[in-house]
Amino acid sequence: MNDSTGATEHPADHPRVAAVKEALRTAGADPASIAGLVLLPDAVTTAAAAAAALDVEIGQIANSLVFDADGEALLVLTSGRHRVDTGRVAALVGARSVGRADRDLVRAATGQVIGGVAPVGHPAPLRTLVDVALDDYDRVWAAGGSARSVFPTTFAELVAVTGGTAARVGD
Repeated sequence: MNDSTGATEHPADHPRVAAVKEALRTAGADPASIAGLVLLPDAVTTAAAAAAALDVEIGQIANSLVFDADGEALLVLTSGRHRVDTGRVAALVGARSVGRADRDLVRAATGQVIGGVAPVGHPAPLRTLVDVALDDYDRVWAAGGSARSVFPTTFAELVAVTGGTAARVGD
């Protein structure tokens, strides 16, 4: 089934995507966000690739980035239009240091792989910051648990379903 993005519906039995859909349902996401989860023809592991595949502005891509904050996983959902300022993020969360998590920490914390980390569907809740720059758009797109799956959502919904904190995380 194709939609206006040229994407096809994701198989319902994909385990990571099914976990994301269930987490969205449980968190009370808009049914349109859940139904809008699609499988793109190719992997989109960067904001630029996702924006091109969806024919949207790069700022509408909600990158799910996992950081190591003093040994603990921290999820930062940031607009694709800028980079995360790790010094600012460290100050926001009261950490001595914040750096990109390695793939083992990402996998352990999210159950997902780098390039397809969704905002939800993790084995346990993650401390999450949601970039206020995403509020500049009526619709944003987030990863759906695999490098080819994405779903439409809003800034407010991302804050709500993740239990995250709205914050300015970059410039």
